Amino acid sequence: MLNKATFARLTSLYSTCKHSTYSTFANSSRKTRIVGATALFLAACTFGAAGFAPSEIDTSDVPVQKISATLPLPNLQQQILALEEQQQSYVNIDRIRAGDTLATLLNRLNINDNAANNFIRSDEQARALISLRPGQRVVAHTTREGELLQLSTTINDSNGPEELVVTRTDQGFTSERVTAELERRIEMRSGVIRSSLFAATDTAQIPDAVASQVVDMFSTNINFASDLRRGDRFHVVYESFWHDGHPVRTGRVLAGEFHNADTTYEAVWFDDPKNKGQGGYYSMDGKSLKKAFLKSPLAFTRISSGFTLRMHPILGKWKRHTGVDFAAPTGTSIRASGDGTVSFVGKQGGYGNIVVLTHWNGYSTAYAHMSGFAKGMRKGQKVSQGDIIGYVGSTGWATGPHLHYEFRINNEPRDPMSAKVPNAQPLATAQMQRFKSVADDMNRRIALLRLQKTDDTLLAASE
Repeated sequence: MLNKATFARLTSLYSTCKHSTYSTFANSSRKTRIVGATALFLAACTFGAAGFAPSEIDTSDVPVQKISATLPLPNLQQQILALEEQQQSYVNIDRIRAGDTLATLLNRLNINDNAANNFIRSDEQARALISLRPGQRVVAHTTREGELLQLSTTINDSNGPEELVVTRTDQGFTSERVTAELERRIEMRSGVIRSSLFAATDTAQIPDAVASQVVDMFSTNINFASDLRRGDRFHVVYESFWHDGHPVRTGRVLAGEFHNADTTYEAVWFDDPKNKGQGGYYSMDGKSLKKAFLKSPLAFTRISSGFTLRMHPILGKWKRHTGVDFAAPTGTSIRASGDGTVSFVGKQGGYGNIVVLTHWNGYSTAYAHMSGFAKGMRKGQKVSQGDIIGYVGSTGWATGPHLHYEFRINNEPRDPMSAKVPNAQPLATAQMQRFKSVADDMNRRIALLRLQKTDDTLLAASE
């Protein structure tokens, strides 16, 4: 610490230095004198600051207080008894198998409970467990002795996915169906045609419901019965819905790409903002893919007779064939190839059971040799493209089950395989911005699928 004597000596030294500096440099410039005096003053101040720095704080005299308390230890025996009094449950999970009965299902779930068995058989809601489809998941909570505490499964019906829960209460058992909370996922798959579309989708682990939508998406451009080529590739993006980490059902196909021969077709699903749920498929540039007429009124078939001059199989003479014959098993669903109105339904000479649809601008279509008509089919009824209007048969002048399909313009038959028909209207300008956002997202996903298939091809070539 700087004492008074030291401070006095420093003051005296500063005064002497100041006076000496002034005398020695009297003839120097004013600027030099000021700089020199300032430097000496700062040095003295630094020395003084160091002299006044405080020393460490002495804490030896700070009082310390010790606190002690006795904490009670939990009683282990009481904890064990409390756990034993609680109802412990055992969880068993299994899936319905072909040929299952309620008894075999309960046995696999380790349920040994006659009361539960009787309740499920007698309760209207719980009885749905008896008719579950193979593959459906069932979860059971039981006691150690096999008494049922709770049984649950997910059921898909017209109301959507619901969870069926059977629960034991103090009064017996109860059952309830509650809306299942589903998780939506977007899945992406690719496939290669080796023999058929469904064989390719099975190999790619694509559900049949998704494969059917792929057919609908591209049916205006591709006849899946005759146009497919070995080596054709496809990519598909679709929804799936999960419950408790397990798949429940598939949803809509959101986008797809199909390489058929030398042509690539693309499709993106886009909802109509004005009519929710009334969307459609569009090309990546926003043009509707829905054409006025389908190329084939049947999903899968083969052409047995084209639009040409032929020897009539019954009349035995050459006769112009005014339509296209699609061979298919009896009962195969026949779809309306375009939006229209039923102008005739019934029997008509060699056509047998026939439905005639009137469209617009002079277009009409005829579907003959049906085994039967769709329920409610009547003259004047409005139908939409893809609606089922009847079923394949061999009525009238037919030697076997097939569909005779005619495409007419102003009542003049035309070849439906080569006739050019317009597409539906493209998106309005106001909708294009929203569509572009959707299309860009789907484009990125399909680009990833293309890259994946390229990598697979390179890997196979290198092995």
